[in-house]
Amino acid sequence: MTGTGEEQDGAAERDGPLWWERRRGAALDVGLGGVSAVECAFEGVSFAHEAGVPVAVGVLFGIVVGAALVLRRRWPIAVVLISIAVSPAAMGFLLGVVGLYTLATSEVPRRITAILTAMSLAATFVVMYMRTQGDVEADRTLVIVLSGFVAVALTVPPVLLGLYIGARRRLMESLQERADSLERELSLLADRAEERAEWARTEERTRIAREMHDVVAHRVSLMVVHAAALQAVAAKDPVKAMKNAALVGDMGRQALTELREMLGVLRAESPRPVPAMVAPLALVGSFEDGPSLEELEALVGQSRAAGMAVELDVRGAGAGAGPAAGYPAEVQQTAYRVVQEALTNCHKHAPGAKVVVRLAHRDGEVAMQVENGPCDGKADEPGLPSGGNGLVGMRERVLGLGGVFVSGHTDEGGFRVSAVLPVR
Repeated sequence: MTGTGEEQDGAAERDGPLWWERRRGAALDVGLGGVSAVECAFEGVSFAHEAGVPVAVGVLFGIVVGAALVLRRRWPIAVVLISIAVSPAAMGFLLGVVGLYTLATSEVPRRITAILTAMSLAATFVVMYMRTQGDVEADRTLVIVLSGFVAVALTVPPVLLGLYIGARRRLMESLQERADSLERELSLLADRAEERAEWARTEERTRIAREMHDVVAHRVSLMVVHAAALQAVAAKDPVKAMKNAALVGDMGRQALTELREMLGVLRAESPRPVPAMVAPLALVGSFEDGPSLEELEALVGQSRAAGMAVELDVRGAGAGAGPAAGYPAEVQQTAYRVVQEALTNCHKHAPGAKVVVRLAHRDGEVAMQVENGPCDGKADEPGLPSGGNGLVGMRERVLGLGGVFVSGHTDEGGFRVSAVLPVR
C-alpha cells in the first residue's frame, strides 16, 4: 500500500524508479535506509553479544533490518511492524521514528495508524523499562517515568508531525483540484457567454432586418403605387399627376428620414464600454424612438392617398383620446408595425380591394386586425416584389411580446391578419 500521497501528482510528472514518483524521493529513501542500516549494524554488535551469536550475524541482521526503511513509501505498515519486532533487540530507533512518520502521512486508515502507534508505544515502554530496571533498582517510579518519557518521545512526535504533514498535503491537493475545477468552470462560462453573445448578435441582426424591412417596404411600396398612378394620369390629368408626384416625393423623404435615424443609431458610439453580451442590444436604441399607435391614423391616411379604399375602426376604452398613452413603447411599436406590414401586403397582393383596419382596446390587451376583400381585378397591378418575410416578421414581433398572431385567407377570398398583444 502506498504511503504519503506523493503518488497523487499524475503520471505526467513521474520520473522516479519503481514505486517512487520522483528521483529525489528515491534518493532520500535510499539515504535514510543507508543511515538506518549503519545504525542497526552498530546496534547489532551489542545484540550479538547479548544473544550469544557471532558478531557478523548480528551486524548482517542489523543491516537487513535498517535497510527496510527504503520500503517506507511502498509498505509503511510493514516498516512499522519490523521496527516493533526488533525493539527488544534495542535497534532500529531511526527505523521506528521515520516509519511512524510515514505511516501517519499515508492514506492508511486512521484506525490502523492508531493501533500500530499504540503497539510501538507499548513496545518501546517495555523495552526501556526492562533495560533501565537493572540500573535503577531502588526507584521503580523513576524507571516507569523515564521509560514512559522515552516511549512518548520516540512515538508521539513523529506521529503528530506526520498527521499534520499529511493533512496539509491533502489540503493543498484539494485546493489544487478546486482551482482546476474553477478554471474549467470559468472556461465553460466564457464559452457560454460567447454563445449567448453570438445569439444576441443574431437576434439583433434579425431585429434590424425587420426594422429595415418595415421602413423600406412600406414607404417604397407606396412610392411604387403612386408612381404607377402618376404614369397612368400624367397625360390625362396633369393636376392629379402633380399631386401624385408630390406624394411620391413626400414618401421618399419620409423613407430617407427613417433610414437616416436608424443608421444614425447604428453608427452612434457608446460613451462607455458595453459588455459583449449587451452591446448588440444597444445598436438600435430604445423602443421610444419608434412609431406609436397615435400615428396609426396618419399611416392609414397614406394608404388612402395612394388610392386604397381603407377604413379604420377603433374600439374600446379611450378610443377617442390617445388610447395608447398608457401602453409600453414596445407594444405600441409592434402594433404599428403589424398594421403597417399588413397594409403593405394589401398594396402588393390585393390592389383595388377594400381594406378594414380594426383596433380594439381591451382589459390588459390590445387587438388589431387588417382584412382585405377579394381583388376586383380592375386596378392595375403595380408589380411590387415580395420577399416572403412580411408575415414571418410580424409573427416574430408578436410572439416576442407574448402575444398571439393568426393570418390566413377568408371565406370571401380575401386575406386577414390578426394579432393580440398584452399591454402589461
